[in-house]
Amino acid sequence: MDEAVIPTTMKPALRAAFLALLLAGGAHAQPLQDPTKPPAAATPVALGPQAVSSGPQLQSILIGRAAGGRHVAVIDGETVRQGESFRGAKVVRIRENEVELARGGERQVLRLYAEAEGGIKGDHAATVTVRR
Repeated sequence: MDEAVIPTTMKPALRAAFLALLLAGGAHAQPLQDPTKPPAAATPVALGPQAVSSGPQLQSILIGRAAGGRHVAVIDGETVRQGESFRGAKVVRIRENEVELARGGERQVLRLYAEAEGGIKGDHAATVTVRR
C-alpha cells in the first residue's frame, strides 16, 4: 500500500489550517438552555422597595390530589403541614398559591406569586398581613 507523502514544508501549514477549522467550529455554537428553568412569566420581577420582604418566604406548596390529601408547604426551608406551627404562628390554611398563618389576632398570608391580570406576574413570595 502506498502512503501519501506530504512534504515537510506543508506539515506546519496543514496543522495551522486544521487548528483554524477546529476553533472556527466552536464560534457558531449556541449556549444550552436549562430545561428546568421556569418560564419567564413565573420569574419574579422586583417592582421597587415594596417587592423586598423581610418576613418569611413561602417557597413551595404540595397538595395531594385525593380528597383529604396532604397539604404541605415549605416556608424559609422548613416543611410545615396545615395545623402545625411555624415560628410561633399556627398554619391555618394551605391553598394552591398561598399559606395563611395566625399569631394571636394577627393573620399573615404568604403567597407564591402575586396574582395580576393576564396570569402570574409581579412579586414573588408576596406577604400580606391582616390585623383583627
